[in-house]
Amino acid sequence: MNAIVHDMAVPFYKPVSNECSLFEAASQKGLPLLLKGPTGCGKTRFVEHMAARMGRKLYTVACHDDLSAADLIGRYLLKGGATEWVDGPLTRAVREGAICYLDEVVEARKDVTVVLHPLTDNRRTLMIDRTGEELVAPPGFMLVASYNPGYQNILKRLKPSTRQRFLSIGFTFPDPVTETAVVARESGLSEARVAPLVRLAGHVRALSGMDLEEGVSTRLLVYAASLMAGGMGVEAALEAAVIEPLTDEPDVAQALRDLIATVYG
Repeated sequence: MNAIVHDMAVPFYKPVSNECSLFEAASQKGLPLLLKGPTGCGKTRFVEHMAARMGRKLYTVACHDDLSAADLIGRYLLKGGATEWVDGPLTRAVREGAICYLDEVVEARKDVTVVLHPLTDNRRTLMIDRTGEELVAPPGFMLVASYNPGYQNILKRLKPSTRQRFLSIGFTFPDPVTETAVVARESGLSEARVAPLVRLAGHVRALSGMDLEEGVSTRLLVYAASLMAGGMGVEAALEAAVIEPLTDEPDVAQALRDLIATVYG
């Protein structure tokens, strides 16, 4: 599988509370960290920011239905006619003392949590059954995972026995002033023009009785603002970056258009 390896300048992130100091404390003590919150509220950007700020190598794995323990640990592959063991991203992070970030860990197959458990207690070990190795994580290794509690159901949920192995930080959407500053910074659109977008997002997130799994994310606001900064009209930008991503239902889409018309007068 392909994991994203980050080695870059510090990405922009605006702290909301004490999440940065908590991340640093967890890293220093070798404690695993779980980030909980809705899609697009800044969890991944936060991890990228902290890894770069601390000068740490970061492996990011986007978890999905077919992600197995072997994808994380590694497997034997044929190379030039010979069979060769190739480490997965989790194994590389353990060997190198890097940060491994499992994005939306609840989406992965159940055998993944079995592999993670020994890394999230005092053992801090990774068993590689295929090679017979037992790796002890060095002090620099840190395991970070995230999930969206709103997407959990009876078939896909993070068990309490797994959650209680992690420190945890709850993420939500920023307050309007902070969100306006973030969207303006990321998109290049002026704060005066971003402010109505943030007001619109607040209205959408407060809606009840609509067929929406989630409200509009900060990420989508950045997309909309970026289109507007590039010269696209408000209506077209919001159609592409807010309405279409949020719903496939014509009635809901029209209700969102009506709300946009109200916000923008």
